[in-house]
Amino acid sequence: MGIVIGIDVGISTTKIVGLRDKRVISPIRITAADQVTSLYGAFGKYLHDNKIALGDVEQVMLTGVGAAYIDEPVYGIPTQKVDEFIADGLGARFESGLTKAIVVSMGTGTSFVQCEGDDIRHIGGIGIGGGTLQGLSRVMLNTRDPKQIQSLALQGDIHNINLLIGDISTHPLPGLPMDATASLFSKAQYDAPKEDVALGIIIMVLQTIGSAAILSALNSGIKDFVLIGNLTLLPQCKDIYPMLEKLYNVHFHIPKYSEFCTAIGAALNYKK
Repeated sequence: MGIVIGIDVGISTTKIVGLRDKRVISPIRITAADQVTSLYGAFGKYLHDNKIALGDVEQVMLTGVGAAYIDEPVYGIPTQKVDEFIADGLGARFESGLTKAIVVSMGTGTSFVQCEGDDIRHIGGIGIGGGTLQGLSRVMLNTRDPKQIQSLALQGDIHNINLLIGDISTHPLPGLPMDATASLFSKAQYDAPKEDVALGIIIMVLQTIGSAAILSALNSGIKDFVLIGNLTLLPQCKDIYPMLEKLYNVHFHIPKYSEFCTAIGAALNYKK
């Protein structure tokens, strides 16, 4: 069996992965000015870096919003398109090993996909994600560079930005410890240091996504959430999601290839 290439063509980045015998081969991502350039650039770089010949590729599977711009076989190789939400579910299920979970796809915005066995369906989403983080950073920090934003945030103090339960009560409230957030950005001042603002933006985005995910699972009995997408790489995920786990008795999972799950899911959807 040849290699099946899965490509997730997003708004800002393209992610590509190869699958051979259900084994993931060297996923990569690149950014380009437009989706078509990004797709073909990613594909060429992937083949070159992994010393893969065109003849070794059996199928190309496309997903993501940018896939709509491609209506022909990629480099003459048989090419199919996959519904992005199906790809999210297949990839997250494959990487996490879970058969019942909510997949939280943290892209430019955030979508929620419910998986129960082979039943994979989109149940909603929110317009908060990586695009929110970048937009607010442009306005408030004069930068959209993810590395610079993260570097600033690592030096920030969230106590100067968010109002915590401990700020309004001398005792923990039922189900809410003293360090739980009472109000995002409620303590921010007009002259707040950039470091504090950067951390506040990141925590606001991550915490809002986590809370919305938990609400999306109400009455479903689902307690597992698989986080995928670029935002899973933020170091603050290691603080925010364990805190939400304790508050709500749920479990957040970040798979090894979390940022490539959609591309992996696209490849997994190939059927001869």
